[in-house]
Amino acid sequence: MTPTTPVQPWWRSFTREHWFVFIVASLAWMFDCLDQQVFNLTRGGAMDALLSDKTKATEYGSYTTSVFLIGWAIGGLIFGALGDRFGRARMLTWTILLYSLSTGLNAFSTGFTDFCVFRFITGLGVGGVFGLAVALVADSVPDHTRAPALGLLQALSTWGNLIAGMLGMGVGALGRQHLLPFNLAPWQTLFLIGALPALLSVLVMSRLKEPTKWVQARAEGKVRGIKFGSYAALLIDSKWSRNAWLALIACSAGIIGLWGIGNFHPQIVGDIIARGAAARGLTGEALAGEKAYWQATGLLLQNIGGFLGMLTLAKLAQTWGRRPAFALALLLSFLSTVLVFKFMRERDQMYWMLPIMGFGQLSVFGVFAVYLPELFPISLRSTGTSFCYNVGRLLAATAPFTVGRITKSLGGNIEGFRTAGLWMSLVLLLGIAVLPFLPETKDQPLPAE
Repeated sequence: MTPTTPVQPWWRSFTREHWFVFIVASLAWMFDCLDQQVFNLTRGGAMDALLSDKTKATEYGSYTTSVFLIGWAIGGLIFGALGDRFGRARMLTWTILLYSLSTGLNAFSTGFTDFCVFRFITGLGVGGVFGLAVALVADSVPDHTRAPALGLLQALSTWGNLIAGMLGMGVGALGRQHLLPFNLAPWQTLFLIGALPALLSVLVMSRLKEPTKWVQARAEGKVRGIKFGSYAALLIDSKWSRNAWLALIACSAGIIGLWGIGNFHPQIVGDIIARGAAARGLTGEALAGEKAYWQATGLLLQNIGGFLGMLTLAKLAQTWGRRPAFALALLLSFLSTVLVFKFMRERDQMYWMLPIMGFGQLSVFGVFAVYLPELFPISLRSTGTSFCYNVGRLLAATAPFTVGRITKSLGGNIEGFRTAGLWMSLVLLLGIAVLPFLPETKDQPLPAE
């Protein structure tokens, strides 16, 4: 028997420059996700502090999420196209700076309106990062490493969520002991911490170079008259428009499942904790700190499951194929959402139900990272990825508003909120329905112009 040569792990093909690009892109997306989860943790506390009518906190919290997601979608469209036209690396550094500084400004909000303005600006920056980071890595690393590298990049984003959860737990614990500096509330403290990633953009602005593939293709494109970052080419040209519109529907389903429904689980956790805290006589800052601590714990549990879900489904996308993995991820997202919104009633149930929901809902995003850049050529890679991933946010922005309105019509209480989330989760099944009409890209080269 002839001995077989061991297969070399994909990451051993990386040079120092490949690692630098991968690490920077991963950190940019990780800190982006940290910012997102800081918002999820602080939304309730901020509305309690900024609204004179505390009974409207849940309803108006949904509206702030819609504002954030609208900014996210617009930012994705703008920076995705700019990344194809002027460079992935250059635009990535500016998006990091934008979302970091505006997050810090949220700590100084004095009312609902300026809070939403800062959230919208944050969304602009946040929206640009994913498409730019994915396109940067896809165009920089060797072809055979692209899928596993992108799957790992997406999975590492959950570390940002986990860090946010641990920060929330720490800030919540300090809040319970009245130890936060300058008499800041927990939500203000977390927003200020969210401004720190701005330092990353300063560090990498001059060091991060554009991918050689993009530089060469851009030069050739000028000779051949190819328009980089063209929405007309993406959305009207029959060669790419089918992929763009169908992938948008599939992505929107998964995004709504997480951002329109799943990321509101802190409200369920807060209700569970508040009922227990009331029995112990906790009020005021002590109650706010208790809720902040356990909501952060819930986020931590969700993202432990999410990390495993992203790694697992990204791996299945490489072995089974992109479409089967996508379908399975959407189905798991639906089933796990029903589990939490219908059945999670006690604190102890959080320890196993929230990781399961995180596994299901975030597994969809592990497939996104692998699949989306394979649907578009280099002139539209950032544009197309950002369009599918971020216009999905615009559609998802209607979900919190819809959940808020349904909740209000059902009495404005937590049970109405649970019911609204269950009805909205049906949209995940729509994403599965369009997948047979998209191409399978497993083991295929990136598309040519």
